[in-house]
Amino acid sequence: MRLARPFAAILAASVLSGCSLIPDYHRGELPVSAAWPQGPAYQSPPAPAKAAADPVAAADAIGWRDFFTDPQLRRLIEIALANNRDLRVAALNVAGAEAQYRVQRADLLPTASLDGNGTMQGLPENNSGNPVAALFGKRGGTSHLYTLGAGFTAYELDLFGRVRSLSTQAFEQYLGYAETARAAQISLVAQVANAYLALLADRELLRITRETLASQTASYKLTRATVAAGTADALAERQAETSVATAQANLAQYTRQAAQDENALVLLLGQPLPADLPAGRTLDQQELLADLPAGLPSDLLANRPDIMAAEHNLLAANANIGAARAAFFPSISLTASGGLQSTSLGTLFTGSATTWSFAPQITLPIFTAGRNQGNLDLAKVQKNVYVAQYEKAIQTAFREVADGLAARGTYVDQLAAQRRLVAAYDGSYRLSELRFRAGVDNYLTTLDSQRSLYAAQQNLVVLKQAQLANQVTLYKALGGGWTEGGATAARPQAALAVK
Repeated sequence: MRLARPFAAILAASVLSGCSLIPDYHRGELPVSAAWPQGPAYQSPPAPAKAAADPVAAADAIGWRDFFTDPQLRRLIEIALANNRDLRVAALNVAGAEAQYRVQRADLLPTASLDGNGTMQGLPENNSGNPVAALFGKRGGTSHLYTLGAGFTAYELDLFGRVRSLSTQAFEQYLGYAETARAAQISLVAQVANAYLALLADRELLRITRETLASQTASYKLTRATVAAGTADALAERQAETSVATAQANLAQYTRQAAQDENALVLLLGQPLPADLPAGRTLDQQELLADLPAGLPSDLLANRPDIMAAEHNLLAANANIGAARAAFFPSISLTASGGLQSTSLGTLFTGSATTWSFAPQITLPIFTAGRNQGNLDLAKVQKNVYVAQYEKAIQTAFREVADGLAARGTYVDQLAAQRRLVAAYDGSYRLSELRFRAGVDNYLTTLDSQRSLYAAQQNLVVLKQAQLANQVTLYKALGGGWTEGGATAARPQAALAVK
């Protein structure tokens, strides 16, 4: 019964502790406009016919498998999510932060240990100078001392919430890492998609350049023949030669870019490109969900993991203020032990061998040379830093979505105009070639039309890629890319529900 007294005292003290000096947290007004920008650039594109009858879901509820319909791109994203090293590091950071939280949370409860030891000591005949020998009445020979006990060492009573504040800080940091990992996955999905689109665009430019080079080479040979026959001058030959050289240079450029695009994909995938990839689609065949809902700016708080990570970091800094405040108050720590002690193993487990100790300690800060106040001021400054970073994350997200909406509203018209321009240059080139063959016009007009058509075709491919990349960016900016399918995945916070 006597052995249980110190343990009961420690348990009662643990129950009484738990006051918190953490400042109350209130989420302030968003440092952005309450509505998205309006104007000619923000007109919504027409919704796809297949989705017109379906209700529009939030972007973060649209799984990347639903957003990206290209089978090859889907497979590449799957490989990247399984092998990308940056994503693996982000997941390991989450695991490390969760372990650190468990370490910090353990300080809320006393740490008990069970210890047993035995001591044997040879004693001299004259034990006048040996207090241990005198204690046991020994005059020479060997002394024995056996102990077995359990106890707590320097357990801090959390009367003012210092330990609980540090535990809350570690928990919020863990949640911040979890949201950062979620943001890393969303970013990876977008990076793979954009790298794939860049590869498709360069392959398309490579195809157009090969066709143009073949046409311009034939034209160059024809021009040389006409110069030799005296029906054309040397200027026409030189201009035809420059067109061929330009196409050859572009062919080398796009060949290099396509190879570098594949290398970028390999880095994102974390492994070489597999040989058994499913058949993909061309740039013109890509179908992404164009009608992504923007919602209200406040929706970004629920959809953007980087904003949530910034808020968790802010909450961690807020909790650190509570720990800094608690340093101004007395600190009480307890050390207790209870067990058995005897000079003989035979009598160690008898009632007469029972022993216990209880040693409370209180520390009251009187003079710290401003250390505690400095720590509190530093904690408040750090919180203000995280407030600014949180607000900057919201403003950055607002800008990214606004840019995506502006591009979405203008790319449709720009692409339509560029397609008309390509068609016009194609018609002009065909007419100029007919006029040349009929002897009505010289070949310089045909060469100019051919160069203009080639440049317009290149610009059209670049615009197609930019329009698709903008859809990917807008999807990412609205928080999409986390879920596998249509159902929203559970937030990582669910892994630890109790602070």
